[in-house]
Amino acid sequence: MITTKTGPGDYWIERLKDGDNAALAHFFELHSRPLTYFAGRLLGDGAEAEDVVSKCFLKVWEKRGSFKTPQNIKAFLYISCRNACLDYLDSLKVRTQAQERYRTHLESAGDTALYDVIQSEVLDLVNQEIEELPEKMRIIFKMLYVDDKSTAEIAEELGLSVQTVRNQKTKAIELIRNALVRKGVSSALQLAFLLFVDGK
Repeated sequence: MITTKTGPGDYWIERLKDGDNAALAHFFELHSRPLTYFAGRLLGDGAEAEDVVSKCFLKVWEKRGSFKTPQNIKAFLYISCRNACLDYLDSLKVRTQAQERYRTHLESAGDTALYDVIQSEVLDLVNQEIEELPEKMRIIFKMLYVDDKSTAEIAEELGLSVQTVRNQKTKAIELIRNALVRKGVSSALQLAFLLFVDGK
C-alpha cells in the first residue's frame, strides 16, 4: 500500500521520472484502452490506432522527466494522440465521411483535449455495454456507430424495415444509458454518450 504524503499519483510520477518501467505500465493500463478507442474511431483502422497509441506512450517515456502530475500525462497522451490522428488523416488521399467529420472536430478543438477525453472514455464504457445487448440489437448498434452505416443501409443489408432498425436503435440507447446510470457514471459522461449517439 502506498502511504506517501503526496498521494499515489505523485508516487507513480516519481517512479516514472526514475525510469521505472512499472510506472509506464501503470499509466498504459490506465489510458491505453480509451486512447485506442479514441484513435480507432477517428482513423477507422484498428491496427493503425494501436500503432499511434504505442508511439504516444513512447513519447511519454522519452519525456518522462518533464511531467509533474498524472493529469499532465493524461493531457499529453490525448493531445499527442489527437495530433498523430490528424497527421494520419491528412496523409490519406481519400477519407470517409466519418473521418472527415472527426478531422474537422479535431482541427477546431485547439489544444484542449477535454471533450476528446470524455468521449473516448465513454466509448470504452459503451463498448462494454454493447456486448451485453441482445444479438440483433448489438449488430444494429455496431453497424450504426462503429461501421458508420445509415439506418436505410442497415435495413437493406439485414432485410428489416427502417422502422425496425430505428426501434432497435432506440431500445439499445436506452439500455446503455440505464446501464451507465446504474454504474454511477457522471452526468458529464452521460451527456457525452448522448452527444455520441446524436444525429444518427
